[in-house]
Amino acid sequence: GPEVKNLTSLRWIYRASFIALAFGLLPAGAARADDAKPAAPAKWSDAITVGGQLDVGITGNPSSPDDGRNYGRLYDDLSNTPTLNSLLLTMQRPTDPKTDYDLGFKIQGMIGSDARYTHTLGLFDRASSHQIQVDLVEAKLLLHTPWIGGIDFTAGQFVTPLGNEVIDPSGNTFYSHSYIFNFGLPVKDFGAYATWHATSIVDVWGGIDAGNQTTPWDDNNGAAAGMVGFGLNGLAGGNLTILALTHFGPEDPFDSGSYRYYNDILTTYKLTDKITLVNELNWIRDDGLHANGFGMAQYVSYALTDSVTLSARGEIWRDAEGAFVSQFGSYLDAARELQGQAPVSPTTHGTGVSTTYGEITLGVEWKPPVPAFITGTTIRPEIRYDSTLNGVHAYNDFKDVGMFTAAVDVVMPF
Repeated sequence: GPEVKNLTSLRWIYRASFIALAFGLLPAGAARADDAKPAAPAKWSDAITVGGQLDVGITGNPSSPDDGRNYGRLYDDLSNTPTLNSLLLTMQRPTDPKTDYDLGFKIQGMIGSDARYTHTLGLFDRASSHQIQVDLVEAKLLLHTPWIGGIDFTAGQFVTPLGNEVIDPSGNTFYSHSYIFNFGLPVKDFGAYATWHATSIVDVWGGIDAGNQTTPWDDNNGAAAGMVGFGLNGLAGGNLTILALTHFGPEDPFDSGSYRYYNDILTTYKLTDKITLVNELNWIRDDGLHANGFGMAQYVSYALTDSVTLSARGEIWRDAEGAFVSQFGSYLDAARELQGQAPVSPTTHGTGVSTTYGEITLGVEWKPPVPAFITGTTIRPEIRYDSTLNGVHAYNDFKDVGMFTAAVDVVMPF
């Protein structure tokens, strides 16, 4: 009857399907022998990424200083002025620490106002005299090896590994920078360094370079510099890390015999899943200037939600001889000082006397829901109060002992 015919047809369908499956004629997923083979290893080039990032902001100063500068601040020094801080373009390939040997690189360029203070002599430092300038932030090779427990090498031009804050705004908690970042640390180096992972806890650092913001072919004193230090990882159940580094060598223009020492100890502690504490101790000593600067910054961050983080920074930094903290009235003067040339603007100067600075900053990092092509955008409003703790009139055209600012910036990757 019809039932027998239908059953016979169904059997032939099953038999045909089985034959087709055996010869790979049907896409049968896990039944295919090819699917049991391991995936082919990824090509080296598959890990290369290309991207960009925009940072724009404004720092409001109700005192509206006549010179248009927020004293003691560099990257947010322009008062009441909308600023294109940076447009970063980056191509990179990080190394994979899980492999024995791996080669990577990073090339990062910048267009923006921040470039006034990140220049390296011999690399675009004379390209522009305007507020918006161009800079090669990094151009470095990376090599991971398994030697004696694991050694990572970095060579080329790289951002200093010292300190908590960085040039890339996405790596910072606040829009404004600390006195330590502005005046107590090197910015960039051209050379090479190695990080030896001596144990699962201890890292040993060492390197040689041309000096802060100089190249071997355009060095302001013709002498080499170096870096040494150590890191401690995974302490206190994996919640505590310590990084202690010193950069040393001649830095003053035309003086190859006097050393400058940048010393920095950074301690990061994950108190809870939501609270992170960061402490930074800093000391800079310049033998040629017979000058010292030293202090401490404390950061506290609380992850209120997945998209909102509340943060505070408190800092005290003493410029013992008045030699380090300053403002630059001309867009050229930071590079000219690095070169050992006289400033263009008469408003480029510091207090010239022993001054102790303090600042308190309160801020929010908010990652709003945005379209997919700008996922990761961060908006960072902050309020900040700076003061000289020993009564020096440093702020607002050198009239005040304190300065209040309110700022906001937007960091948008693309």
